[in-house]
Amino acid sequence: MEELLSKHRKEQKDLQARITQRKKSATKKTRKGVNDECDRMQHELTDKQQSEIAQLNGDLAEDLENLSLEDGQPSDEDKPSDTPKEPKPEPQPISPAEPTNTKKPNRQKARLARRAAEQAAQSATAAEEAATQTNYRGNEQEVMDAVFKRLGLKEVEVTPDGHCLYSAVAKQLDESGLGLRPDPSRIVLQSSTQSRIDTVASPQHDGYRAVRAVAADFITEHKEDFEAFMEEPLESYTRKIKLTAEWGGQLELQAIARAYGVEINVVQSDGRMEKIESGETFDEEEKRNRVIWLAYYRHTYGLGEHYNALVKKA
Repeated sequence: MEELLSKHRKEQKDLQARITQRKKSATKKTRKGVNDECDRMQHELTDKQQSEIAQLNGDLAEDLENLSLEDGQPSDEDKPSDTPKEPKPEPQPISPAEPTNTKKPNRQKARLARRAAEQAAQSATAAEEAATQTNYRGNEQEVMDAVFKRLGLKEVEVTPDGHCLYSAVAKQLDESGLGLRPDPSRIVLQSSTQSRIDTVASPQHDGYRAVRAVAADFITEHKEDFEAFMEEPLESYTRKIKLTAEWGGQLELQAIARAYGVEINVVQSDGRMEKIESGETFDEEEKRNRVIWLAYYRHTYGLGEHYNALVKKA
């Protein structure tokens, strides 16, 4: 069993190295597929290892059961026979000084005890490995909390889905009074985008639909500024922004900042702050009202990259 557990630990370490390498080399376009493939590889290895442990435990149990059955079979001497047997000598009385132990060992209890010991050993090994792994999630949250405290910011949770960036922006546009409809002097909206803005039921819940459409329109209208950084044709790229739950990133943040005339400050998971400016000039009071704060996470949320909204503490 110890040899099998050692083999399993090596397989887990090798797989983690492969998963890390794959995720590092993933692009924005391939990230979801890479994550799915890594999850599948992890599940397959876990199932395989559990099957091997179950098979090994099953073989041990089968051997013990066979021993128990053989012990209970009648011997040749106990089987009835037509051949008359010679009378056996009368048993001699046993002296009190020579006691005999006729109780057989309980093999089932021994098997259960051995299995419990193996499970305890596995749990101890798993706990030891977990203790030596880097706590990326805890470290990230600790760094972010320190930045929030230093800048006087309060975090507002946003649903962790593909719309999180746009939802966080929509929430702050609404609360600042800027609204989801940008100034016509910055962007000419398509009729479908205007319809999306008009049919938003609640900026807190489905405002992301409007922000997505505005970002897609701005990229289309200023394609010379964005097209060189795309890994696919402009039309399919902007269609994903407007009609799917595709994650938003650097290009979308720039389009939103310029379309709405806002400055976007993104607190990074390593403590840095990235500033994305609109390129317009406002007076100091108006400029303070046109600032959006986002928190960008890489490890804390199960789906991967995630944005939360940030607001200044009162």
